[in-house]
Amino acid sequence: MIQVKELTKEFKNGKNRKLTVLNNINLEIEDGDIFGIIGMSGAGKSTLIRCINLLERPTRGHIIIDGTDITEVRGKNLHALRKNIGMIFQNFNLLMQKNVRKNIAFGLEITKLKDFKIPGMNAENYKKLNYFQKRKAKKAEINKRVDELLELVDLREKEYYYPAKLSGGQRQRVAIARALATRPSILLCDEATSALDSKTTDSILKLLKRINEETKVTIIVITHEMNVVQKICNKVAVIDKSEIVACGYTEDVFQNNSSEIVRNLVGGIMYESDNGIFKSVV
Repeated sequence: MIQVKELTKEFKNGKNRKLTVLNNINLEIEDGDIFGIIGMSGAGKSTLIRCINLLERPTRGHIIIDGTDITEVRGKNLHALRKNIGMIFQNFNLLMQKNVRKNIAFGLEITKLKDFKIPGMNAENYKKLNYFQKRKAKKAEINKRVDELLELVDLREKEYYYPAKLSGGQRQRVAIARALATRPSILLCDEATSALDSKTTDSILKLLKRINEETKVTIIVITHEMNVVQKICNKVAVIDKSEIVACGYTEDVFQNNSSEIVRNLVGGIMYESDNGIFKSVV
């Protein structure tokens, strides 16, 4: 579970002035959720997701993941913690000089031998290996993991292509595979479909939903696009002017909440849930 408690983020805005980007944010995200955070541009969405993995440190408040207050964690312990949190971005952030395989493997390749983990081998047995055995075992495990991820994101035929030869949707699939390489339990998506056309967006959303179902990874989706929340999020929080104005199950929030920002986001869109088709409040 992820708990965000009384989180506030302020930036300096000139001499002796502060800009409050997030104000007293409180959220609970259950394991296995696909949790949407939606709001207009400038509402504070991206800052919130960057606080969850401490790319931005909150000014005040707490972020608790599985009982650990990560705002108290620093140094090597923070680095280890971040391996459990994958992230994908709007503009892909791929390494253009590396092919698909190398991009996916990058996070695993830069892991030091002493810190590398091989599924099925405990830490004591791994320590007993000599340097060359460790290096060979690491290379074999990386190749195996990359093969698994290429199958998962349907890019086996593109494994030796470079990003410049890929479509936007294919680049985002590479980014998703790279984020999953270390087997994180949390996947953060910061406007991950905003740069894609509607057909490609649909394919990426279906992929994220399938990944959630197959791996049980918790996915947090930051977006300003109502159709993204409509299609994959079981829960949603609406953020406006740095504050959470609505939060809950997706159909409940958009059926029953009468706040102006919710009405503006929903408009006249029809959206689906497991229980049927719900029409938005206008």
